[in-house]
Amino acid sequence: MANIRALEAVSEAVIHQLRSNMRPADFADALDPLIDPELQLDFRVFTSRDFASSPITNGVSLFLYRIFANGTQRLPPGRIGPDGQRRQTLLPVEMHFLLTVWAGEASLQHALAGWMMRVMEDSSLLPASVLTAVAPTVFRSDETLELSLAELSTENLLRIYEVLMPNVYQLSVPYVARVIHLESELPLRSGSGAEVQERVQRAARYSPRAMDEDAS
Repeated sequence: MANIRALEAVSEAVIHQLRSNMRPADFADALDPLIDPELQLDFRVFTSRDFASSPITNGVSLFLYRIFANGTQRLPPGRIGPDGQRRQTLLPVEMHFLLTVWAGEASLQHALAGWMMRVMEDSSLLPASVLTAVAPTVFRSDETLELSLAELSTENLLRIYEVLMPNVYQLSVPYVARVIHLESELPLRSGSGAEVQERVQRAARYSPRAMDEDAS
C-alpha cells in the first residue's frame, strides 16, 4: 500500500538501481579514449519533451508511457486507519515504461543495453529497503514490487517514437512494474445514512388464527 507519490518513487527507484550498479570500467573496451577518456553516465526520468530538448549523451532514461489498472486485484480491501475506520478500496496499478539507451558510439550503446537488461533482471524484485531508501514516507516497510520485461509490439513502439521524436528511433526496451497499491486517506462510507451502531432483534409469537384472518 502506498500513497499518491508512489509512481514518482518507483521511477526514481529504478533509476537508483541502475545508477548504483554502474561500473564505468565494465565499458572500457567499448570506449574511444580520444572521444571520451572518462566515461560519464547519466540516469534520468524523462518526460516527452526531454527526448528532443535535453537528451542524454551517454546513459539511460526512463519514460513512463502508460499506467494500467490491474484487473486481477481490482478490489482489495482498504486498511484500517489509526482512527479505527476502514479506508476506501485500494487502487492496484501497473507502470509501463521504456528504458532508453543513449550513447555516441554504437558499440557503447549495445554494451549499455546488455548491461541494463542484466541489471533489471537481477533486480526483478524491488524490495522495501530500496523503495523506502528512495522514498521513506511513500511505501510501507513490507512492500515489494515486481519488475519485468513488457510485451510491446514493434509497431506500437515505433508509434510512441513518432510522437516523441519523429523520424528518429533510439534503442529502447519496454518494462512493467507491478503491482502498486494506491491507498486512499478517505474513510469508507457504506451509504449516505448514519453508520449502524446497534443491532436490535425482535421476535413475535406465531398464531395460525391470526394468519387466517389476515388472509381473509
